[in-house]
Amino acid sequence: MKNELSPAFREAQFEPRQSTSRYIADALRSAIVEGTLLPGEPLRQDAIARQFSVSAIPVREAFRQLDSEGWVTIEQNRGASVSLQSPDEAREIYEIRASLESLAIGIAIERHTDATLAEARELLEAAANEPDPALYVVRNEQFHMSLYAPAERPHLMELIGTMHRRGERYLRLKFGMPTFKGQSDAEHEAILQALHARDTEAAQTLVARHLLATGELVYRFLHDAQKQAHASQPKKRRRSSTTAKSA
Repeated sequence: MKNELSPAFREAQFEPRQSTSRYIADALRSAIVEGTLLPGEPLRQDAIARQFSVSAIPVREAFRQLDSEGWVTIEQNRGASVSLQSPDEAREIYEIRASLESLAIGIAIERHTDATLAEARELLEAAANEPDPALYVVRNEQFHMSLYAPAERPHLMELIGTMHRRGERYLRLKFGMPTFKGQSDAEHEAILQALHARDTEAAQTLVARHLLATGELVYRFLHDAQKQAHASQPKKRRRSSTTAKSA
């Protein structure tokens, strides 16, 4: 069956008061991040409704939510599909994150306590030691958010959380590059050290540099992949043309 999610997704634990549509949206988002649902893959509303034993209404609501977050594309007369990965979108997401998160850490730094810094340390180590790509995405977000939580700026935190969710599928690409994963962990360590030193300028610079570098890395990866895909298309057409003439 198309769009068949693994039992792990269907049995995932969600907050008890989440609506059915939110439950479905979270499961589909996780499937996209983990690669169970691929870019461009159609999402069959009826099949997903049967899978979750619900009507079509909450599935449509889940599609709309994911469309607003950039995970799904809804086209008239064609339905929903997993959004294609875009190098420009990836870079922009990380540019926005760099701006928001450097602001947040600047506000939070003087409000950190020994307890909040210890919590950030635990989350950093959990992310650094996490081998599972899906869980790494979660650990990474938890660490970043712990850096900013003492700022007590709920609207700012909401915006940052939204951009984290928009960037999850792109972060997974970086996780697949072990060298850069190690570099990212080292950058996290440097940011945390700046927090301990109460060095606002260094903390803001390190956060922004870390995020902008990630955006550029993912941009280059996707841009090169698109160039290779386009370069291979004429060759295929030429081979088809040659075959036709030979026949």
